Amino acid sequence: MSKVIEIKNGKVFQQKALILDDIHFELNATGFVYLIGRTGSGKSSLLKTIYGEVPLAEGEGTIAGFDLKKLRKKDVPKLRRKIGIVFQDFQLLMDRPVLDNLLFVLGATGWKDKALMVKRATEVLQLVGVESKASAMPHMLSGGEQQRVSIARALLNKPALILADEPTGNLDPETSEEIMRLFIAVTKEEKTAVLMATHDMRMVEKFPGKVIKVENGRLIEN
Repeated sequence: MSKVIEIKNGKVFQQKALILDDIHFELNATGFVYLIGRTGSGKSSLLKTIYGEVPLAEGEGTIAGFDLKKLRKKDVPKLRRKIGIVFQDFQLLMDRPVLDNLLFVLGATGWKDKALMVKRATEVLQLVGVESKASAMPHMLSGGEQQRVSIARALLNKPALILADEPTGNLDPETSEEIMRLFIAVTKEEKTAVLMATHDMRMVEKFPGKVIKVENGRLIEN
C-alpha cells in the first residue's frame, strides 16, 4: 500500500533546540493514526514539519509525494493543497458567511471557475451535514457546527492527508463523539489518511486506531 507519510532517521529542531530525534514514521494512504503526548512534547512540531512550516533537519521524508529535504518555499503551497488541516479553535474567517469561507480557501489554492468552486464547497458542506448553514455567519453556529465547517474546509481539495490538531479540544463530550464519528466516516468515504493529535484518551479508547506517543523527543508506537 502506498505511503502518504514516510520519515526515516528524522530530526526536528526549533531555534537550535532538538525537539524530535530519530523519527521513524509512516502512514498508509488510508491509515488513521492518533498522536498523543504531553503539551510541549513535540506533537505540534511534527505536524508543522509535515505541512512544511518547520524543516526536517536530518534524515529523509516524503509527504504526499513531496520530498521534505528538497522542499523549496515556493513548493509549500503545492504541498499544502495535498493536506487538509483541522484546528482545535476552528480558525474560520468571522467576517464572512460559511460558504464564503470555503470559496476563499478554494481561491487561495488556485481554483478559478466560480461555478465549480460553489459546487465543490456545497458538496463538502453536504458531506458534513451543514449545507443548510451555507449563508450563516460563523458566530451564529454552535462549536460542533463550526468544527463540521472546518472539516468541510479541510476536504475541499480532496487531500491525500488530513492533519487534525486537537479537533475535539473545545467541544463537550457528546459533541466530541459526534465529530469523531463524522470524521472517521468522511475520511473513509473520501479515502483520506488521518493523523490526529489529541489529549482526549476517551476518544482514543472509543474509536480505536494506531497510537503513536511522543515522549522524550521520540515517537513510540503504543
